Amino acid sequence: MEFLKNFLKRILGIVFSGMTMAEIFDLLMPTRQSAFVQRRRSLLILSRVRLVAATFAVLTPLWIPVDLYIFEAALGMYLAALRVLASIAFVLLCLSYRGADSVSVARWGLVWLLAIPTVFFLISHPLLAQFAITDPAQQVIAAGYAFLPFVMVAGLSVFPITFFEGVTLSTPLLLAYLLTGVLGYQLLPFASHLGAQWLLLLLATVATLSGMSQLHFMSQLVDQSSHDGLTRAYNRRVGEEMVIQQFMGAQRANTPLSLAFVDLDNFKSINDQYGHEEGDNALRSASTALRRVLRRGDILIRWGGEEFLALMPNTDAEGARAAVARLREAGLGMRPDGKALTASVGIAERMLDNCEQWTDLVEKADQRMYMAKQTGKDRVIGIGDQLIAHGEALV
Repeated sequence: MEFLKNFLKRILGIVFSGMTMAEIFDLLMPTRQSAFVQRRRSLLILSRVRLVAATFAVLTPLWIPVDLYIFEAALGMYLAALRVLASIAFVLLCLSYRGADSVSVARWGLVWLLAIPTVFFLISHPLLAQFAITDPAQQVIAAGYAFLPFVMVAGLSVFPITFFEGVTLSTPLLLAYLLTGVLGYQLLPFASHLGAQWLLLLLATVATLSGMSQLHFMSQLVDQSSHDGLTRAYNRRVGEEMVIQQFMGAQRANTPLSLAFVDLDNFKSINDQYGHEEGDNALRSASTALRRVLRRGDILIRWGGEEFLALMPNTDAEGARAAVARLREAGLGMRPDGKALTASVGIAERMLDNCEQWTDLVEKADQRMYMAKQTGKDRVIGIGDQLIAHGEALV
């Protein structure tokens, strides 16, 4: 028990050491991670679900000869049939969810992975309690069935999960173990059963914290590999993947998806006259200003050089126009010569522009941005070739 307490303190130190409050909150609820982290996390969870399911599909029936040898024939046959059914369920789970990458699918994969052994435990435990188990060898094997929830709760530690998910997933196992004791089906004395219940709770806590630590570590790695080091916007490689995913999701749900193509005006002159350091400062300033006006669910991508894409899911053309208007009102920062840093912006929307491919959406926004450049810069062109400059509509 003391070992578990010390281990718990160490895990707490690892999980929360050097973290901001925002990062801590990101580990509590499953909806706070970015779409890209969510997708990577889902892929990792599903791959591990299939791996664990495949492992149990092989190991579960291998124990049948032991049960048949140790227990009397009737009990051995019941347990053998139960193991065969569990193995089939694990095989089906192993073959499921291929190609899926959504958080909800990954969560259901975890639910089924834990549901199979939970049902196995709830059936096998009362079954064992109905037979007289007096032989020491039988008692040893029966104890293995009693500790099945401990194995499954400990298994949560290999998945990158949030605190809420850890509590939700471990609670059925805790209740199942408690239920067998309350109903008198426990294989251990009731006092020992309650002590084991407390141990199971501690183990669930440690496993959840370990999963949170994995999630934090994975988020940090994904963040470093997916973001541009200078502007903290998503880089082009990851940005394309996110545009594709958002476009496909909008098509399936038949929802709007807007995109603003932002190109800083006269950026080359900053590098030429004041050096690349001042150019970097301008890029950082523009990126900060863009993130400030975008919503939490919006996505900012550094498309290349001084070009940015602002991807706005579930946003129609008017909503995108309003976001760009807020940006123009707040400003992008200052140039080294004291003048305002400006940009030319093109706006496109999937449904109104009848975009069949994600490349169509980017191309239309790019064309309108180029039109804004050609017609004087520091302006916005939206759908219908409407030109907006300094808050006034031009044609």
